[in-house]
Amino acid sequence: MPDGEDRFFLPDFCGRETVFTVVVAGELLAFVLVLAPGHGGNFLSELAMVSLFIQWQGLSSAGLLCLARGWLQRLGDAAAGIVSFVLLLCVALALSEVAYWLVLKNTASPVHGVFVARNLALSAIVGASVLRYLYIARQRELRAESEAQARIQALQSRIRPHFLFNSMNTIASLTRSDPALAEQITEDLADLFRASLGDASVPSTLAAELELCRGYLNIERQRLGERLRTRFDTRELPDDALLPALSLQPLIENAVYHGIESRPEGGCIRLEGTRDGEHLLIRLTNRCAQQTSTRPGHQMAQRNVGERLRAYFGPEASLETEQRADEYLVRVRIPYQRNLI
Repeated sequence: MPDGEDRFFLPDFCGRETVFTVVVAGELLAFVLVLAPGHGGNFLSELAMVSLFIQWQGLSSAGLLCLARGWLQRLGDAAAGIVSFVLLLCVALALSEVAYWLVLKNTASPVHGVFVARNLALSAIVGASVLRYLYIARQRELRAESEAQARIQALQSRIRPHFLFNSMNTIASLTRSDPALAEQITEDLADLFRASLGDASVPSTLAAELELCRGYLNIERQRLGERLRTRFDTRELPDDALLPALSLQPLIENAVYHGIESRPEGGCIRLEGTRDGEHLLIRLTNRCAQQTSTRPGHQMAQRNVGERLRAYFGPEASLETEQRADEYLVRVRIPYQRNLI
């Protein structure tokens, strides 16, 4: 969940992007006002004067909101919106007075009161519209973030029921014959549930993910025996690399379910990893995979992992699959990120 500052609807008006937006929007407003009916005289001269005043007011307002942002944030959205609106009007009033007495007093200008009232009215309309837009846009962003977080949490929490039932049966059968092994299997299953029910916003490490995969394979090996063979080669991968929890185990489980369990002779699952500059490449290969499996595959686990990787890393992450004549290959590519704390 975003922290308090991230939830505030007013952006950082000191940021370059925000300042640029204020300048561009102000210039567009100046063009609209100069092109409106009732404006005569020299177009360029009129545009220069109106642009100067609007940019002066826009940048002054942005600077004031930037300085007051920390204080406004403590007031709450409603009070902060009202105070921000009053501050914008105060800036408009002060600058209108300065512009009138320094520039317009000795020219063929509107009456003092009319000039100030017109500027206040325009500032009130624009200011209220902008503040309302910022509030609605931020609420929409927070809602989208919340929905995405809930969806990622739901995707992470999926465990195939058949695996749970098979694991419980395995533990029950080992309770009398090999209590120590039954305890180990129980601990491995508990680790899987702990990862599945954990906070999806908290990343895991590659070392923890690989340990989780080994625990899962240890559980399945009690049921499949020699039919399940594995080979891990991850020496080139850094243990401290961050990635979403349960990013690799669902792919391993998918390979077991579709490529090993359904074949009487079983097969071998290979997990290999290399580092390519600032990116990590992980290859999961199952030589006895889905093309001969009698079980329909909907690639739910792969889509699940792919969506969570892209949600965490952005477009730099990818998950690709390839069906060959004698094997099924899953390629995962993620940027190398690590916890520097």
